[in-house]
Parts: sequence; C-alpha cells; structure tokens
Amino acid sequence: MTKQTGSLYVVATPIGNLADISERAVATLKQVSCIAAEDTRHTGKLLAHLGVQTRTLALHDHNEKQRAASIIARCQAGEDIALVSDAGTPLISDPGYSLVRQCRAAGVRVVPIPGPSAVITALCAAGLPTDKFLFIGFLAAKSSQRQAQLAALPADVGTIVCYETARRIQACLDDVALVLGADRELVLAKELTKTFEAFCHGTAAEIQAWLNDDPQRCQGEMVLMIASEPAKAAGDISEQAQQTLKILLAELPVKQAAALTAQIHNEKKNPLYKLALEWSGES
Repeated sequence: MTKQTGSLYVVATPIGNLADISERAVATLKQVSCIAAEDTRHTGKLLAHLGVQTRTLALHDHNEKQRAASIIARCQAGEDIALVSDAGTPLISDPGYSLVRQCRAAGVRVVPIPGPSAVITALCAAGLPTDKFLFIGFLAAKSSQRQAQLAALPADVGTIVCYETARRIQACLDDVALVLGADRELVLAKELTKTFEAFCHGTAAEIQAWLNDDPQRCQGEMVLMIASEPAKAAGDISEQAQQTLKILLAELPVKQAAALTAQIHNEKKNPLYKLALEWSGES
C-alpha cells in the first residue's frame, strides 16, 4: 500500500499577545513531525509557552530555496510539516513564498491555518476605508528609493498599508509628506496587541509630533496606513495642465501622459491620472 503524502501547514502565530493563537494552530504544531521556523530560538519560546515539544528547523530568507527540497521530500515521504514565521502569518513580508510555491509545484498539499496578521489587525481599528487597500510591505531603507516607490503608487488603490521600523519611521513620514502631500490623512499603529499598543491619526507632521512627545512611542513594530487621495475635480486642475494632458493623451498611454503632465506643471499625478481615465473612457 502506497504511503499517503504529507502536508505543509502554514501556521499563523501571535504578533504580540500569546493568547491570540488558535486552538487549531496549537493542535497542528503538536501533531506535525517538524516545524520550519524563521528563527528557531524565537519560536522555541512560543512552543515552550504552549507546551509543544515538536522539534524545529531553521527556514529563513538565506536558506529557504535550498532547504525547500528536503522539506518537500519529507512531505512526499508522508510527514506533515508546519511553517511559522517569527510573528503573524507566514509569507506576509516574511519567508515562505519559495517553499509554498515549490510544494504546490511538487504536488504537496499546502494547508493554511489562519490567524493574526498585522496588516488586518491595523486596518480593522484604524478608521480608514477597508473595502479596498494595497499592502506594499516594507518601504525601501534609502530615502531616494522610498520616494520613488511612493511616487509610483497607482491611483485608486484605496488605503495604502506598509510596515516600517522604529528607526526609519520619522524619515518615512518626511517622504510621505513630500511625495503624497503634507495634508494626506495617515494612521500609525504600533506595538499591536502588546502592552503599549497605540494608534495615532493625523498628518505626517502631527504623527511626528506625537512620536516626539514620548521617546517610548518611537519604539517597537509599526504599521503605517495612508488614506486615499481625496478626489480632485477637473476644475481644481489648472487649465494649462488640462490642455497639456489632452495633447499628450493623443500620443501616449494614460499613465505616461498623466505623469508627464504632473512633472511639467508641478501638479499631483493621481488627480491627472483619474481625469485622463475619464477622458479616455477607461474609468
């Protein structure tokens, strides 16, 4: 009789409060033969708290592609293996993508065990629209690259969500104000589900002032949410810019025409892009 192929379980773990782990997650971690962890020492503390004695192996950004083959082989031999990250749901700005993709290509069953995620946790309590949002992970560490990323964000994506480190948050807010506007509505969430969990709503300058009021606020893990740009009527765009946009649309794609018009007339790109979509019938 052929031995049944095992499965890879993608297990979400707490982002702070250990009580947030699900019963199903604990049961899964106990029954698998091995747990692939981003940091075995970090995960070991969680397992000790839960009374889980399953052995672990390290799987992180630097060894994931190489280690995937051996994990797949073990699953094909009938073993069940769990994948966890340091906190939250694996693959969401954490290792695991290569392993999951290779497992699926090899016919290994991949089973999600849902649970905490900082993106969803932040969004559900921020008071910003959640019907449509764009998660962009961590922004670049260098200011010039970060500004380029922000400038390249498409229009009409809803609330924008990114992770940021405490060390870079002030510089990040500077760039958000510069590229997206000093009056853009933002919400910063920090230390989610932990003792010093906090949300701050305001402009970039207002959030920076809030951070500066208490050094402790500049510590911990952070989620920055950026509200959609308020709709700008065509009448709020200069006649010169509208004329330029019409000329460029006759020769160029919508996105390129809007970007060039914004550059020529020092206008914001997103309102021009929306106007161009209306004129071209693509909205």
